Amino acid sequence: MFDLYRPARRAASLRVRLFRTLAAVALFAGQGGVAMAGTALHDALGAPEGLTIKGMVRSRIEGIDGQFRPNMAESDFLWSLKTTLLVDYDGGPIRVGGELWDARGYGERQDSSTGTNEVNALELVQAYVGVDFGLGKAKGALTAGRFTMDVGSRRLVGRQTFRNTTNAFTGANLVLTGGDGKGGGDRLVAFWTMPQIRLPDDHDGIFDNGMHWDKESTALQFFGGSATKAGVFGGTLELYGYGLRERDSADRLTRNRRLWTTGVRAWRKPKGGQFDHDLEIAYQFGQARATTRATDLADLDVSAWLVHAELGHMWNKGWQPRLSVDFDLATGDKAGSRSYNRFDTLFGARRFDFGPTALYGPVHRYNLLSGGVRLEAKPGKSSDVMAMVRSLWLESKSDGFSATGVKDAAGAAGRFAGYQVEARLRRWLIPDLVRVDSGVAWLAKGRFLTDAANAPKTGDTHYGYVDLYLEF
Repeated sequence: MFDLYRPARRAASLRVRLFRTLAAVALFAGQGGVAMAGTALHDALGAPEGLTIKGMVRSRIEGIDGQFRPNMAESDFLWSLKTTLLVDYDGGPIRVGGELWDARGYGERQDSSTGTNEVNALELVQAYVGVDFGLGKAKGALTAGRFTMDVGSRRLVGRQTFRNTTNAFTGANLVLTGGDGKGGGDRLVAFWTMPQIRLPDDHDGIFDNGMHWDKESTALQFFGGSATKAGVFGGTLELYGYGLRERDSADRLTRNRRLWTTGVRAWRKPKGGQFDHDLEIAYQFGQARATTRATDLADLDVSAWLVHAELGHMWNKGWQPRLSVDFDLATGDKAGSRSYNRFDTLFGARRFDFGPTALYGPVHRYNLLSGGVRLEAKPGKSSDVMAMVRSLWLESKSDGFSATGVKDAAGAAGRFAGYQVEARLRRWLIPDLVRVDSGVAWLAKGRFLTDAANAPKTGDTHYGYVDLYLEF
C-alpha cells in the first residue's frame, strides 16, 4: 500500500541529516581552525603520536534521463551522502583501527535503480588488528578482522572511491614490501577473506536508508595473492591468482560460483615526456550456475577472459596533457555453448576505466568489446580535467550487454551498443579541505540498445553529477 506520509518523513530525515552535517562543519571550524586553515582533525586533537584520524563528508547530486535499464525509472534524481571516519593507532609493532561508513540516498523514485551500491547506512566496514614486522630486507604487515583492499590495478579487487558504498572483507591479509619500506614496486600480497554482504538489500530497506549490520559467512569465501616486480619491460610486472567459493545458504540463493582467476599485468606509470602503457590479461575457469533460481541446479564449466590495453603519452609543458588510446574486451556467454563464458569482475572498481557509476554505469567488464580515446590535462595545481569517447560493442550478441540488463537471446539485434562520451572536472576549492568533482556522460544508443526485445524506448541516455567533498 502506498504510504502518503513517507515523502514527508524522508524530507524531515533529509533536513535533520543536512543540519547535522552543517553543525559538524561549524564545530570543526570553531575548534581548531580546521575550516579556516585546512588543519586535519588529527592535528586539531593535538596530533597524538601513533594515532591517525581521517574523516570525509561527500554530498552528491546526480540525475539521469533516457534510462538504458529495462523496467527502471525513465528519469531519476538522487541526493546521496557519504560520511566516513577512520581511526588507526600504530603502537609499533601492533596496530588497531576501524572505519565507519554511512552511505545514504534521498529523493530517488520508487522504481529507481538505487541499490546497495548507493545505500549502506552506518556500517563498520573496517575493524582490525595488525602487526608489522621485518623479514630479512623486506617489511611485512599482517592484518586480521574487517578491512578493505586495493590489489594491483583494482580492476578485480578494489576499495571504491566514486561509488557511495565500498567492498569490504573479513579475514586476514598479508603484505610484504621491499626493504626500503616503500616497496620500490616490489610487493607480495596474500589473503583469505569472507566478503561482506551489504544489508539491507530489499527495496524498502534501501529506500528508507535502513540500518542492518552487513554479514559475512563461510558460504562466500575469497582468497588469493599477487606478486609485483619493478624494473621489468621498462615498467612493473604483476602476476596474480584469485579463488572464489560460493554456495547457497538458508536465506540467500547464489550461482554457486567456484571460480579461479589468473592474470598478468604489465604497466608503466604516466610521466611527462614519455610513453606509458597498461596491459592486463586475465583468464577465469571453474564452475558456476547460469542463474540464482532455486530450480537451476546445473553446474556449468566456466571459460572466460578479460583484456585491458592502454597506450598513452604525457607532455611535460603547460597543462601537462596526456592522450591515451584504450581497448577493453571481456567475454560474454555464448548461446549453445557447453560452458559459461561471461567474465566475472569479482570485487573490482570500474569508474577509472568506464565512466561514472551510481545512477549511470552501463559499461562493465563482461560482454564488452570497446575502444576509446582519452584526453587528460591539469589547468592548474588545484584542478584537472578529462574527456573520453568510447565505442561500445557486445563480445557475444546472445548475452546481455555489460551492465545494462538489455538482452536479445536470439542475437537478432546485432552487436553494436553505441558510443559513450564523458567529461569530468575536479578542483580543490580549499586545498586539502574542500574539493568539487563534477561530470557528465552521454550514451548514444546503437542498434542493440534500441532494437533488443527488452530495450526501453527512451532515447539516448544523459547523465550528470556534482560532488562536494569536505575532508578533515
